[in-house]
Amino acid sequence: MDRRTTVPPAAGGGVNSGGETPRAVFAVGRALGDLRRGGIVVLDDGERGASALLAAECATPERLARLAALPGAGVRLALSARRARALGAAAAGRAVALPLAPPLDAESVRGLADPTARAEGLAPPRRVAGAQVAHAHDMAAVELAKLAGLLPAVLARSLDAAACGPFAAWARDNDMTPVSPADIDGFRDGAALTRVGAARVPLAGAEDALIVAFRPADGGDEHLAIVIGEPDLAQPVLTRLHSQCFTGDLLGSLRCDCGDQLHNAVRRIAAAGAGILLYLAQEGRGIGLVNKLRAYEIQDRGYDTFDANEMLGFEADERHYRVAAGMLRRLGCERVRLMTDNPDKVAALRRYGIDVAERMPHAVAANRHNERYLRAKASRHARSPGG
Repeated sequence: MDRRTTVPPAAGGGVNSGGETPRAVFAVGRALGDLRRGGIVVLDDGERGASALLAAECATPERLARLAALPGAGVRLALSARRARALGAAAAGRAVALPLAPPLDAESVRGLADPTARAEGLAPPRRVAGAQVAHAHDMAAVELAKLAGLLPAVLARSLDAAACGPFAAWARDNDMTPVSPADIDGFRDGAALTRVGAARVPLAGAEDALIVAFRPADGGDEHLAIVIGEPDLAQPVLTRLHSQCFTGDLLGSLRCDCGDQLHNAVRRIAAAGAGILLYLAQEGRGIGLVNKLRAYEIQDRGYDTFDANEMLGFEADERHYRVAAGMLRRLGCERVRLMTDNPDKVAALRRYGIDVAERMPHAVAANRHNERYLRAKASRHARSPGG
């Protein structure tokens, strides 16, 4: 059967096309906004009690004083294991907890979280002692910071149950957002997609193009599908997954190959007659634009892009492709010929139920500014265990 693409109508009456938006999405969404503003969030775990959280990169003397004044005991710094190792700490698992002795100094706290925090330049690695393997509570705090687009380092103060009573009610009474580890675990699962708009947009190199916008239920940035021509959905569709890159795609930065990759993919799909390009809101390999700029500062000191991400406390690649698989299914596309040199993308789409019938190489020429970056990327992909 010759099945051609049809754009589904916009869902009406709700954000989540699969039903009501899960409560976890609302709770975590509020907590993310509070953390980004330098506010305090209460992480309430029914088994381990509760902790008041403050993003380390947002530490100021006033905010530290407010955290230390809350009814509870001690302040610790929950760090990703990647960041802890960059500081010279022995780190097992995904996160560590570093007890901090008073008085707390905002500049020192920010320096532990961010190797670029010092005004005179890249802060040298400093050895830290006393790091402990973080329990699930602190791992959830680190994940919350990542979801907020912040560095994976969070100040946490254990709250006194006797003084606070029911933690969630106490948090709301004190203008703080309560959230649970279960909410954080369920946040990504709750990010169902809704098609919210579509329009014909002639592109340079692909005049027959339709842009379809999908909004995740978590309230994050929209992801875009660029449908070129009329793909035959009965056959594997020529497809490219492209993570947004403000500096490369919009400004024409020569530090990466993203802009060239994007425009080359559009031209190749158009030359083939039809296909789909997904433009995913996952800047900087999933760490966000601000953290990508921090990584650039570290790269200027001689590190490659992957090492720079890890010095900041992130994995070499923090992107997720569940949303990409969801977008393809919403477009009626279950089988693809994927344009990529990254085997992790192939493995991820297969893991989320998309049949990758063929991987098609997709490389562009280097320039003197990105040669080192492209060599590092090729080396990492060659070592990848994925598909």
